[in-house]
Amino acid sequence: MYNVLTLNKIAACGTDLLDKSAYAFGEDMTNPDAILVRSASMHEMELGDNLLAIARAGAGVNNIPIDKCSEKGIVVFNTPGANANAVKELVLAGLFLSSRKIVPATEWIKTLKGKGDEVGKLVEKGKSQFAGPEIKGKKLGVIGLGAIGALVANAAAALGMEVYGADPFLSVDGALRLSAGIHYVKSNKEIFENCDYITLHAPATPETKGMINAETIATMKKSVRILNFARVDLVDSKAIIDALANGGMAAYVTDFVTDDLIGVEGVVAIPHLGASTPESEDNCAIMAVNEVKAYLENGDIINSVNLPNVQVAKTGDAKICIIHKNVEGLISKVTAVAASAGVNIENMLSRSKKDMAYTVLDIKGHSDGIADKMTAIDDVISVRVIK
Repeated sequence: MYNVLTLNKIAACGTDLLDKSAYAFGEDMTNPDAILVRSASMHEMELGDNLLAIARAGAGVNNIPIDKCSEKGIVVFNTPGANANAVKELVLAGLFLSSRKIVPATEWIKTLKGKGDEVGKLVEKGKSQFAGPEIKGKKLGVIGLGAIGALVANAAAALGMEVYGADPFLSVDGALRLSAGIHYVKSNKEIFENCDYITLHAPATPETKGMINAETIATMKKSVRILNFARVDLVDSKAIIDALANGGMAAYVTDFVTDDLIGVEGVVAIPHLGASTPESEDNCAIMAVNEVKAYLENGDIINSVNLPNVQVAKTGDAKICIIHKNVEGLISKVTAVAASAGVNIENMLSRSKKDMAYTVLDIKGHSDGIADKMTAIDDVISVRVIK
């Protein structure tokens, strides 16, 4: 029986996939084998010895102590692409909100309450203050062409925008997802200098932190409109506030509001609604649960952020699943232990991800005691035998 702790409400369509004869799950599980989480912070949480996997029902994993998990041999999963369409739709809404001053216009309309028959005339007299440009024919720069960025780029192109995309890590598959008319550029600089709208879809890393700052804003058009539906750390909010005040940019739309941005003219602040759709929550829950099941039951790793993807079919008597440091000579030590135990390796797959590696042996023969011997090898973090 596997115990699965849910730190946030996980959609029932996901947890319903857990066979109740093999799984117990809920908010009160002690010493769980796996954890399902959305936004709850786990940085101060004690990670028990039984814990094998954490699945984030969403893409971002800033709320999970990744390094600590790797040290303990805990696989961390996320659900890339599961909420991509939901975020894309909100980004498109952000494009229109940044242009047409819809939010201040609707707030102004509320001030006309009680004016009776004068309302129509007051509307016609006052509406000019809320005029804004159409997006058709304008240049949109998309920084980050992953699951969300690619969808945004394609949708904006379909709406008649001239789309430019930048992503230093764009894969072949990612490039194939882009519409033919999208211009791929090699640097953010080209986007900063040429685009009327800029939307951010990059991860938060030391390299991307504060990519939108006073220096980069100074290279942009004074009419630029910036959208941030990715991470709060990508933008220096003080630089945004200063630029809006001195005419250095036209608008800022963000799904990551901070105290200093609230009430600033030109800022459209959204309370982190990017993935807040029932469809997105269902997709994330289903993907997260399936990832956990595949790992607990079969030792397969799909969509891990700290370990490589590895899937090996069980054709023998057992699968030996080894999490270890990515160091030279370790595989030969593991196979030597298997040979000394008298088991035959029918199939083997080993892959690495930065400093971590995962090796799976599909064996024939008795596996009793083999896990302890492999765990004793230097740089081996954990060993599981799945029969």
